[in-house]
Amino acid sequence: MIVDETRIAFDNAIRQEHKVTLISGSDEAGRGAMAGPIVVASVILPVDYANPTINDSKLIPSKLREQLFTEIVAVALDYQIKIYDNLFVDQYNPKQTSRIGMQESIALLQPQPELCLLDAEKIVCDLPTLPLIKGDAKSQSIAAASILAKVTRDRIMIELGKEYPEYGFEQHKGYCTKKHTENVSKFGVLACHRVTYKPIKCIMEGK
Repeated sequence: MIVDETRIAFDNAIRQEHKVTLISGSDEAGRGAMAGPIVVASVILPVDYANPTINDSKLIPSKLREQLFTEIVAVALDYQIKIYDNLFVDQYNPKQTSRIGMQESIALLQPQPELCLLDAEKIVCDLPTLPLIKGDAKSQSIAAASILAKVTRDRIMIELGKEYPEYGFEQHKGYCTKKHTENVSKFGVLACHRVTYKPIKCIMEGK
């Protein structure tokens, strides 16, 4: 886990460069999974808030992610979390679902940000946006959104694991691991699986 202040400094530099105060960060979780939802979060952190342990959620141990989730929710000026089930993802595709989630979660923020930082996506928005490749590693705001999205999604997948213990959702979180694919082949495709994803398609077609 990388613990430093570069993401805090990055956001402050963005504020100065664009002459704004309120910036939001947006990110998603679950795009590459073949089961469960895509979760998108947007958050506005206070200008004077700084926590160097906030980083790309994938690089943070789960216990710390939970702690940071609680802290971010408590300190944020506002945050919004949108959950799109597998049926929605199958209909709109993962990339479009992520974009819709960013648009919808940003629109709900109060107050509205002056600039929206996005993890790698370009969206149609009435507000100024700035897409950043690997934004969750660069910006404290995007990293905070990635934590909100991932923790929310992980909690959903852990509950699915309790409902379907033979599938191991609490471990692989619905991603395309060898064990997950083997379990689907053995026990069948569930209502939470994304039928447009190649591994699920192949299983359903008997390939």
